[in-house]
Amino acid sequence: MKLRFLGKNSNVGDCPTLYSTDRDTYLVQGWQVYANDLLAQLTIPEGQTAVEVPTELFEHLEKDDLPAGEIRRIADPIMILTPSGTFVVQGAVVTDSEALAHMDIPDYETVVEVPKAAIRALLEEPRGADLRRRAQPAL
Repeated sequence: MKLRFLGKNSNVGDCPTLYSTDRDTYLVQGWQVYANDLLAQLTIPEGQTAVEVPTELFEHLEKDDLPAGEIRRIADPIMILTPSGTFVVQGAVVTDSEALAHMDIPDYETVVEVPKAAIRALLEEPRGADLRRRAQPAL
């Protein structure tokens, strides 16, 4: 898998990062989700996991020719908008050793792969059900 770095949101010791791949997907590196209140809201299939990232991370989508605007819908793969203003993103666990070798991943972070089409759909204006879901933030 070939990666193209799109951007990161760094704080001291934290480095959620967004990559574009040659497989028409994005790799989202973020904080591993251990909080039971967040995990209780998700159904995570085998081979998938969830990461938490700042909402601003997706501003880097403009480097992949997408609008730089905010995510407008909460739907697969962005599953939760937390009260602290972060997203929980669910996707396939990245196991490609070549791709992982190009990343600096602290022990408290992991990487998920999500389809580009799914992220593009979240940039569209919300519909009725999406508005109701967005109005109910995580506990």
